[in-house]
Amino acid sequence: MNAKEYIRYLLSIENYSFSLDEIAKETAGSSNSLKFELLRLSEKGEIVNLRKGFYLIITPRYSSAKKLPIQLYCEKLFKYLNRNYYVSLFSAAKFHGASHQQVQRDYLITEQPKFNDISKKNIDIRFFTTRNWADKNIQQKKSDAGVFKISSPALTIVDLIHYQTKLGGINRVLATIEELTEELTKHDLAELLSWYPNKSTLQRFGFLLEELGAEEEFREMIYSELKVKNFFPVLLSPKSKEKPGAVDNRWKVDVNVKLESDL
Repeated sequence: MNAKEYIRYLLSIENYSFSLDEIAKETAGSSNSLKFELLRLSEKGEIVNLRKGFYLIITPRYSSAKKLPIQLYCEKLFKYLNRNYYVSLFSAAKFHGASHQQVQRDYLITEQPKFNDISKKNIDIRFFTTRNWADKNIQQKKSDAGVFKISSPALTIVDLIHYQTKLGGINRVLATIEELTEELTKHDLAELLSWYPNKSTLQRFGFLLEELGAEEEFREMIYSELKVKNFFPVLLSPKSKEKPGAVDNRWKVDVNVKLESDL
């Protein structure tokens, strides 16, 4: 079969992406003829070269957007890259029903080293990395293309707090955190507390839950975990040239920014 026929076959089994190696094995002809055919399909907007050697198939349903929802290809992309990942931050929040922030960008967290962000045509993907990879609090959800990995509500909240300075600040993420607290469960939070290493983020988490009036049980779970360790004053909104001063709350959080949720 040729490239167009193979792409038609992939769509028949609800597979919306392919690698160059994969399609080369399944099609006849030379590598040059295949590259020319892929270039022609790309120029017609039927496929997009997402990363070197990895393509997305743009179906008629998504032709006006000129992009695919991240859940239709992220699992296959990261198998191709041989790297752990999960859909995260505002993207994960949207799947958990916290869609206050209408963002067009997709957010993924991966193991180190960091991937370059992808920005081409209508596709905008931002990658973050973590040194503390754990398979806990990573859920599997189903899409038309199969399963994909996503951070649980608890992990999504701490990631939003941890990466706040790269996302526009604490007030940009606050409304999303507030919505996510409605999806938080005791099991999810207990699992997070069993491994999550960043004490300063947990301090901010507990403080925000108190400010937002979240369930007392959740706040006490976090505080019980913190109080058996030494924890020190932290800024609510980290700033490189500012150090925490006097604190008047049990979380030892210096509230250096006025909280303004726009919910």
